[in-house]
Amino acid sequence: MRVPDSALTRVAVLVLEGAKPLDVGIPAQVFTTRASMPYEVRVCGAAPGLVTGGDGLSYHVADGLDALERAEIAFIPGYRFPDREDPPAAVVEALVAAHGRGTRLAAISTGAFALAATGLLDGRRATTHWHYTRALAARYPLIRVDENVLFVDEGRVLTSAGAASGIDLCLHMLRRERGVAAANHAARRLVAAPYRSGGQAQYVPQSVPEPLGERFAATREWALRRLGEPLTLDALARHAAVSPRTFSRRFAEDTGRTPMQWVMRARVDAARELLERSELGIEQIAAAVGLGTGANLRQHFQRILGTTPSEYRRTFTRGE
Repeated sequence: MRVPDSALTRVAVLVLEGAKPLDVGIPAQVFTTRASMPYEVRVCGAAPGLVTGGDGLSYHVADGLDALERAEIAFIPGYRFPDREDPPAAVVEALVAAHGRGTRLAAISTGAFALAATGLLDGRRATTHWHYTRALAARYPLIRVDENVLFVDEGRVLTSAGAASGIDLCLHMLRRERGVAAANHAARRLVAAPYRSGGQAQYVPQSVPEPLGERFAATREWALRRLGEPLTLDALARHAAVSPRTFSRRFAEDTGRTPMQWVMRARVDAARELLERSELGIEQIAAAVGLGTGANLRQHFQRILGTTPSEYRRTFTRGE
């Protein structure tokens, strides 16, 4: 069913000189303009016309900076050589003005340098591609640069690490706006992992080293299909064909969480989706996701999300 134009959230993707193609494509794909998604995406530049990108690609953008005046969310994809010079003054002014109007600004990878040039990250935490974290900190010393995270959510200014973590950031934003079901739907469409951004809106996970991140991917997928069953450390390690001690240590290196912390967050996320998409009672949902009782579900929901299952359900069904 098509969302009425009046109900669409307007998204702008700002393409700067040297823009990296994957960084540009991520928000355009996640917040895609399609009948099932409540978004209108516009790709814009400092001016309409041809923008020379990185990696041998160029972009022909239909909109200039006026697209930021209409946007409720604006993405700044990464671009090449961000530490050499600031973006054009008109771009910086347009971003500051958009933020002043309430637009959320989200930088992917080295797009953090353009966002930093606005001064809006001063005194805040931020991240960027690991190769540029020291350069960002040196150039903008008022920013608390965190090189050990996939993304940082500071409310109306957000930053992410390298390109793949831009997917995590976008799914995190979609989850916060539209709920777990919408984010999981988008993740399935992109064939992306839906859980790397963690189980709660402000949770920022530890960095997942690329060579290690997929080491136990098969075991994580196996566990996600069995959340309603007992999942012990021994069972997970047995599936991974390593000792429990080795599994626990390497799993924490991969994900920034212990195996059982990860299982608990996955169970809470599964409960969130059932609260959004089904009419099952709290006790039924608790049993379905392996949390046993409604009291247990309420306890973990309050601890992780700071709310109750009932209030969460009301939040995501209000107005439907």
